[in-house]
Amino acid sequence: MPIFEFKCSNCNKTFETLMLPSDTDQPVCPSCNSNLVEKLISAASFRPNGIPTGSGGFKLPACKTSGGG
Repeated sequence: MPIFEFKCSNCNKTFETLMLPSDTDQPVCPSCNSNLVEKLISAASFRPNGIPTGSGGFKLPACKTSGGG
């Protein structure tokens, strides 16, 4: 789900909100109800299903690579 982080220019509070591509309304600060908000750049929140290889890639853990099920 696309959750975005915003910062209110009026009260300086940060908040997150779910925004769908079809949403056209500007989000409103839940603290002060201002619509003077700025979208922040957040870190990605995913975790690859594997083990880091050190070369920037991932490999599957041993339990996932064996054919034993």
